[in-house]
Amino acid sequence: MNLRSAAVYTVELGLLLSVAAILVGQFYGTPVLLSFVETGSMAPTMEAGDGFVAIPAAVAGPVERGDVVTFEARNLHGGGLTTHRVVGETNQGYVTQGDANTVTDQADTEPPVSDGQIKAKALRVDGDVVVIPHLGTAVMGLQDGLGRAQQGLAATLGTSALLGTQGLSYLLFGFGTLVYAIGLFEERSGRPRGDRSRSRSRPHVYDGRTILLASILFIATVSMGTMGAMSGTERIDIVSASFDSERPTVIPAGEQRQWNDTFYNGGVIPVVTTLEPTSGGIETGPPDHVRLSRGESANVTVTVTAPPETGAYVRSYAEYRYFVVLPPSVILSLHAIHPWLAMSAVTAVISTVFVVPVLFVTGFGPVRTRERKRESPTGWW
Repeated sequence: MNLRSAAVYTVELGLLLSVAAILVGQFYGTPVLLSFVETGSMAPTMEAGDGFVAIPAAVAGPVERGDVVTFEARNLHGGGLTTHRVVGETNQGYVTQGDANTVTDQADTEPPVSDGQIKAKALRVDGDVVVIPHLGTAVMGLQDGLGRAQQGLAATLGTSALLGTQGLSYLLFGFGTLVYAIGLFEERSGRPRGDRSRSRSRPHVYDGRTILLASILFIATVSMGTMGAMSGTERIDIVSASFDSERPTVIPAGEQRQWNDTFYNGGVIPVVTTLEPTSGGIETGPPDHVRLSRGESANVTVTVTAPPETGAYVRSYAEYRYFVVLPPSVILSLHAIHPWLAMSAVTAVISTVFVVPVLFVTGFGPVRTRERKRESPTGWW
């Protein structure tokens, strides 16, 4: 492979990984490395269909005024992921607004955004968001094309098994298997495809174990990173006061106050969420955990007790989310030992499901690809 071919291959691989990262992020319901905006609410910073680099909240650092964040909206546009700029902060959470909007989200129907709702921050360089023009437009076009193909095949074959994300995985797996089978048949038969005047160049050989290991590392990184991004710590700043107040975070000394924390699953895979206090003076539940399928939401009670002494205090609790690819009881038992153990078990299952097709196609042996070039009878090209 010459330098030009290597450069083309690198660019193609980068584009493929970029599209894969966005599709995986939509599958999981949280940004993974890259994301995009679907509307013009962030214009002129980002036009509809523009992409951006999404830094997971777990490693992005504290949220500050001016940051562009992707958060899990409660009411805005029916709920789900929204990308807007942080324009202020209150005791209840962050105030957000699209650059093209005339009012804040909180002036509409959305309550203040908490740290637990923020899934990612857009990468900024010298204060400006790093924008990838039309990345989302290309991905949405690909999704529309795949959707139409799925619907056509489902109607032709008379089955609904080919619809949705699971159906798409069936089609991609079947297509890859078919391509590999055709290539294997031609390799064993000794007959080159197409015109006999084509000459074969030296084959490129790739180690099947390397491909398998790269697939495992990619899926494991995405799985662990996504669960880490969905999890996090919720901080509540309260004031223990000697008087009553309408503000929910101002609590009379020695008394308790309760409110509901709402959880929503915008991804395809069901998730189980469990909460744990990470400071004194706070209790979570009932319930102690919730299982959410796609589009479902649930409330968990949070009880905060104000100390007898007046003053400002911080209360916090941790939220852990796991994909339900194992029985919830098994996941919660592993979580009780350590959250990383539960995440590792879930990641092992997800990696196995995604990697088995790769193993079936490539195996552990060498994978050969050939570059063919045409020769004209006159030898001019």
